[in-house]
Amino acid sequence: MFELGWVEIGLIGVIALVVLGPERLPKVARFAGLWVRKGRAQWYAVKAEFEREIAAEELKATLEAERRAIREAAAALESEAREAVQAARGIEGPEVASSSSTPSAETNGTVPPAVLPPRDPPGTSVP
Repeated sequence: MFELGWVEIGLIGVIALVVLGPERLPKVARFAGLWVRKGRAQWYAVKAEFEREIAAEELKATLEAERRAIREAAAALESEAREAVQAARGIEGPEVASSSSTPSAETNGTVPPAVLPPRDPPGTSVP
């Protein structure tokens, strides 16, 4: 902000001593120091609030991206489940129609359960 070297600070001190006098200079210096501290405190408070808001915005954006990813994964899982159910019905259909000794669903009022082979959990491989 301001580039003050030792020469400039010394010159300001000498001018202040001449203008204010030795009695009032310590009071004025304390008063100026108080206002400088208050100004810095306000500046740091504003800066911290700004950084918190930016962090909150980034967190909201990350959260929304994760929600979108979860929704997409749920939709994909749902469509795969539908495809699996349709495939199971396709496999089940000819067996039910070809077996005449088993009572059909229409005659006894029940629907036979779908039997699917167990699946390996995702990420595991069978050797």
